[in-house]
Amino acid sequence: MRKIKILLWGSLFVLAITTWSSCQITHPYSTPENHLDLSFRGPETSLDTITIASLPWTTIFTDTLLQSLIHEGLAANIDLKIAVERLTESKAHLRLQKSAYLPSLSSGISVKEFQLPHSQSFGNSRNNTQYDLGLQSNWEIDIWGKLGSSKRAALAQLLATDAAKKAVQTQLIADIASGYFQLLALDQELLTTQKTAKNRADDAAAIEMLFENALLNGVSVVQSQANYYEAELEIPDIEQRIKATEHQLCFLLGRNPESIARQDLAQQDVTSDLKSGIPAQLLANRPDVQMAELNFRAAFEETNVARTYFYPALTITAGGGFSNLGWSQWFSSQSLFGSIAGGLTQSIFNKGINKARLTAALSRQQQALLHFEKTLLMASLEVSNALFEYDTAQRKELTRKKQLEALTKAVDFNKELFLHHQNTNFTDVLTAEQNLLRAELKNIDDQRQKLSAVVQLYRALGGGWN
Repeated sequence: MRKIKILLWGSLFVLAITTWSSCQITHPYSTPENHLDLSFRGPETSLDTITIASLPWTTIFTDTLLQSLIHEGLAANIDLKIAVERLTESKAHLRLQKSAYLPSLSSGISVKEFQLPHSQSFGNSRNNTQYDLGLQSNWEIDIWGKLGSSKRAALAQLLATDAAKKAVQTQLIADIASGYFQLLALDQELLTTQKTAKNRADDAAAIEMLFENALLNGVSVVQSQANYYEAELEIPDIEQRIKATEHQLCFLLGRNPESIARQDLAQQDVTSDLKSGIPAQLLANRPDVQMAELNFRAAFEETNVARTYFYPALTITAGGGFSNLGWSQWFSSQSLFGSIAGGLTQSIFNKGINKARLTAALSRQQQALLHFEKTLLMASLEVSNALFEYDTAQRKELTRKKQLEALTKAVDFNKELFLHHQNTNFTDVLTAEQNLLRAELKNIDDQRQKLSAVVQLYRALGGGWN
């Protein structure tokens, strides 16, 4: 009974020393202080905590065909599958670190032939066979907190890997949506250019008829034909860009290159009230910011591990089994053996290695902190750019509409003057038509810019992963 009490009090003493020592050597983690004034710049400053990042992506993108493509991408995208496998690897690494708390146990069996010298045989056989069967166990007591810090570092790496997967998902959703809207814009560009080419072909035919009736000279004929050819030559380039955009979308979806089913640009509707929330919400919403902080935490714990190498390791070793020179007596009490030992191991001549390990760990920790701050700056930049891009697209809508109305009238007036009056020439008609086509294409790009700004703002605020 007395031995049990001594053992109990000894265990409590060792536990107390272990707790006190680990607190002295390893440092508790705290969220890194952000020396940056986290903010973003927008057309209007808002302190509203409502943010579109909290909305599911199906609410932001209401086009059913686009939703179908995003669902397909989330199921088949190769980069996302790689991120999932990395998450599985990190989970296994965490289990490995947790197992370090447990004692190891190994078994062994051996048969050994040996010959005794004459002076030690004492009349027995000099040739002998020894049979051994045993178990061996080692257990490292976490005096300085090394195992605990290693486990916390592995947990932080696991969470960082999960955040990285979320970051891949948000980027994938944004890439698919942006590619889809780009495809719709190209479709509209193709329709506009084809319509323009047809109108110019009709104009060229009408001018040629006037020339045949000696009402116009040949200059107007060749100018009208060149004007038609210019529009016609734009069509193959747009068709090629459509194919390239379709193929890029197929890559994101894990498909071989093929056609993409889609609606048209006029059917697209996006959230008009784009709430950006407050800058502090980026810390909770953006997966890449979460990942940067978790990487810093892992580096912090690895620095704790590096500190523990300056102190001795306490290990307990135990072994037991059977050993005999014959099979018949193998499991008898005379063959049974056992041992238990405890010891402190401290390296003497590798202080330089320990110092170098700690210096490297501290450097990695500082790099992780700087990367965290860089990620915050990038988040602020992306949100600010997306806010202004959306605002710019909105501001251009009304003016562009008025411009298109004016240029359409200019084309009609110049044609009327050219056909019925002598105070104008076909060059004025060409200029008016080219200006109209340019404005129509810019109007299409304005619509794409507005849709793209919604996509980029949603991703920049951290939407799409929850």
